[in-house]
Amino acid sequence: MRTAVVGHVEWVDFARVERVPSPGEIVTAERDWALPAGGGAVAAVQLARLAGECTFLTALGDDELGERSRRELEQLGVRVEAAIRAGKPTRRAFTFLDASAERTITVLGERLHPERGDALPWDELAEVDALYFTAGDTGALAAARAARVLVATARAMDVIAAGGVELDAIVRSGRDPSEQYRGYEPRPRFVVTTAGAGGGRWESADGRTGEWAAAALPGPPADSYGCGDSFAAGLAFGLARDGELPAALELAARCGAVCLTGEGPYEQQLTLA
Repeated sequence: MRTAVVGHVEWVDFARVERVPSPGEIVTAERDWALPAGGGAVAAVQLARLAGECTFLTALGDDELGERSRRELEQLGVRVEAAIRAGKPTRRAFTFLDASAERTITVLGERLHPERGDALPWDELAEVDALYFTAGDTGALAAARAARVLVATARAMDVIAAGGVELDAIVRSGRDPSEQYRGYEPRPRFVVTTAGAGGGRWESADGRTGEWAAAALPGPPADSYGCGDSFAAGLAFGLARDGELPAALELAARCGAVCLTGEGPYEQQLTLA
């Protein structure tokens, strides 16, 4: 199965702390590390681990962090096709990871995303089975629709609403204000709303509704960073492989659950094996 992601990457500094500091407080991190992440990067690695390959169409700054992001994602099994934005830095983020496995994120700088006018292999998307869209312009979204299955995050709601493209599914968090869904035409086949340990619910374009249960954790929870995008990548893969929403949601829930047990988004992600 061929998979792809159209979206963004951020260079993320992580700090493991007992709790997020209160205003004016100083806390000491138990440990810290940095790696390329963000929704597009996390989903690309998850799809590569499920399918054995993934092409990631993105944009990077012309700086050291952009080159490191490319190199480290390729080491994780992703084929990176990036437009380089001259004179712009790769976006960064800082993430606290606390003892309850929650992540608290601060983003730094402009999010860079691919555009249809970039010299990227857009024509190859017609051969892709499962594609996840996290960021881009309306032209990039239209090009992504050439894939057999197209899933997008509600974080890209403005582009989705303006793009006039039918999605197989749009994924939103029921707890994140930045992932609110609003109606648009043509309606997506499914609106999928996640609720963490509470599983989630879905609604189809023809008015059917349903729920699913969260998957059992294969170990103690460690870090919620990347769980949502691992879930969405699993959903795209499952819809392309199985064609039915219940089986795809079961796989997606397992992807989110496994990711929760690792430190950082890549230490534990579900593989097809």
